[in-house]
Amino acid sequence: MVKIDGTSFKDEYGRRLILRGINLDSKVPYQPDGATHIREGFFDHRTVSFVGRPFPLEQADRHFSRLKRWGLTFFRFLVPWEAIEHGGPGQYDEEYLDYLYKIVSKAGEYGMLLYIDTRQDVWSRFTGGCGAPGWTFDTTGLDITKFKESGAAITHQEYGADYVPQIWATNGFKLAAATMFTLFFGGNDFAPATKFEGQPVQEYLQGRLLNAYKKVAERLKGLPAVLGYDTMNEPFRGYIACRDLNSTGWYHYKKGECPTAFQGMLLGSGIAQEVEVWQSFLPKLLGKKLLNTGGVKAWKEGADCVWKANGVWDFDKAGKPVLLQPDYFAVRNGKKVNFTNDYQRLYFDRFAEAIHSVDAGAMIFITPPNVDYNPPPMGGDNARHIVYKPHWYDDVHWVTKAYHFFPNALVGNDKLTGKPVMGLPGTVQASFIDQMRRIKELGNVLCGGVPTIIGEIGICYDMNKKEAYRTGDFSAHVKEWDRLFKALDANLLGYTLWTYDAFNDNKYGDHWNLEDFSIYGLDQQRNPGNIDSGGRALQAVVRPYPRAVAGELTSFSFDIKRRVFEFEFRHDPAIDKPSEIFIPDFQYPQGYDVKLSDGSSVRDAANQLLIYTHGRGRDAHTISVTPRR
Repeated sequence: MVKIDGTSFKDEYGRRLILRGINLDSKVPYQPDGATHIREGFFDHRTVSFVGRPFPLEQADRHFSRLKRWGLTFFRFLVPWEAIEHGGPGQYDEEYLDYLYKIVSKAGEYGMLLYIDTRQDVWSRFTGGCGAPGWTFDTTGLDITKFKESGAAITHQEYGADYVPQIWATNGFKLAAATMFTLFFGGNDFAPATKFEGQPVQEYLQGRLLNAYKKVAERLKGLPAVLGYDTMNEPFRGYIACRDLNSTGWYHYKKGECPTAFQGMLLGSGIAQEVEVWQSFLPKLLGKKLLNTGGVKAWKEGADCVWKANGVWDFDKAGKPVLLQPDYFAVRNGKKVNFTNDYQRLYFDRFAEAIHSVDAGAMIFITPPNVDYNPPPMGGDNARHIVYKPHWYDDVHWVTKAYHFFPNALVGNDKLTGKPVMGLPGTVQASFIDQMRRIKELGNVLCGGVPTIIGEIGICYDMNKKEAYRTGDFSAHVKEWDRLFKALDANLLGYTLWTYDAFNDNKYGDHWNLEDFSIYGLDQQRNPGNIDSGGRALQAVVRPYPRAVAGELTSFSFDIKRRVFEFEFRHDPAIDKPSEIFIPDFQYPQGYDVKLSDGSSVRDAANQLLIYTHGRGRDAHTISVTPRR
C-alpha cells in the first residue's frame, strides 16, 4: 500500500518511497497501424483500436520483466481519450477496457505501480498530436480533412516527406487545436453562443471526457497496481490569456509557419494570409509566406467560424475582415485572465471529483502547462490526494538533437525563467540541479505540501543525425542522460522517464511525428535471448537508488564512470523495517562490495535489492557500493 504523507510517498511501514519508472507509450492506434507516417485510412477514426498498446498482452511478461530488471517499476500508463471513446459520444470500447484491465493486472503481478495518463498532445491526432477522438471536432463544425489546406494544423500524415521534426508543438497555437482547447477550458466565457446537442460546448466536452475516464476508473478500481490518475498531459491554454490576437508574441515555441491568432481564424475561413516563418533554435524571423491561396475553409459546409459567431471578428460593410476585440481572450468582466487559476484549476477539481466518485482513494497527478510551472491550488478534500507532476526537458537538446558542452556557448535553457544557460558543462549541470530544486519547491508549498515527481524527462536518441545507429556508440546519449539523472538524484526526485516504446525502430523512431525517445529499440535488439538487448544508453539509465527508506532521505548519488553508489539517511525510530536499495546486476555483473557506517545488510539477489538494517547507536547512516574487481 502506498500513501501520501506530506511531501512524501510512504508504504504501510512508514518508509519513504522513491518511485522511479517510465512512460508506457500508447499514443496511436494499434489496428490499423496509427504510426504518423502512414496516411492511408487516417481519417477513418471511428473504427480504430488501441488494443495492443503499449504492447500486446502476450508480450507483456517479456516487457515487464525487462523493465523490472532495469529498476523501472513505476509506470505512467498512457490512455488517450480516443482509445476509450473513438466510435462516437457514449460509445465506449469495451474490448479496450478489458485489455486495459488485463495488462494493468499483469503489471500488478510483477509488483509494479502505475498511474493512468489522460493523454493528449495538441488535442488530437488530427491536429498533429494525439488524444481526443475525431468526433470532438463535430462540436464546433471543424472539418478534419481540411486542416492542411486551411493552415489549421500540421500533421505528419498529411505532410509526409515535407514534415519537419518538432513542428508538432506549434499546432497548439493554430486554429484547430487552439479553438478546441479554448472551448474545452473556457467555452462558457469565451463562446457562450456555441452549443452542441443543447449544451454549452465546454460542458459537453468536459462531461464526455470525464465520463470516459470514469469508465476507466470503474474498470480498474481495486487493482493494487493503480495509484491514481493524471489530469491531462501538457494542457494548452488555447487562445485563453492571449493579449493581442494580431501578434505571434503569445507563441512560446516558434517554428515554421506562425500565423497570428486572428490570421489563423481568417485562414480557417478561406481568406489567404501572409504569415511569419520562424526558425526555432535561437529564434529568428526568416520571412513571410502566403498561405491558403486556394481559399479552403476549415469549417464544414454550413458551419461558420465559432469566433466570428461569438463576436471576436466580423466583416465590415466593404467585406473586409475586422478584428473587433484584440484582447478578447485576455480580459473578462474587466479582469485580467489567468488561465491556470481561472480555468485549469476548475477543470482539475472537476476531474478529481469525477475520479473520486468512483475511487475515493485515488491519487490525482496534476500536470501544469509547460509554460507555467506554478500549479493551481486544489479545493476541498481533493488537496489530500494531490501529486504535483511537472515535466522537464533540456530544450536546447530537444530542438537541436545534440549533446552540448562547448564553453561560452548556449548549452542550456532555464525552463522556469526562459533565460539561456551559457558556459562550461559544470554550469549546465548546476543549472539543471537548481531548476529541479525550484520545481520541487513549488510542490512543497502546494496545498500545504504535496509529493513531486517528474512525469516526463528524456533525450532524443536520434541525436547527431542518428550517428549512433551507424556506429553503435551511444556515449553522447549516456552523457546527456547522466546530467539529467544527476539533477534528479541531487533533489531526491522520483520520475517516469519518457519513454518506452515496444515498437521503436531506427527509421521511424517512436512512430509518432518523427520523435525518437525510447530507451528501447527493436533495431538495437541484436540478441533476443538477452533481456538487456535493445536497451539504449543503459549505462546511464539503469542506476542504483533507494526504493524504501526507514527515515529521512538526505542524499544519494551514482558515479557512472566508477560505478560507485553512495546513500545517506537519518532513521525514524518509529520504523522497525529495514531500508531497501535497488542495486542492478547490469551495473555490477561481477558483484559488488558494500561499506556500511553501521548496522548490517543482506542481499536479495532475485529482486536485485540490498536490504539494510541500520544500527541504533547513531542517527545518520551511510552506505557505499563499489564494483567487485
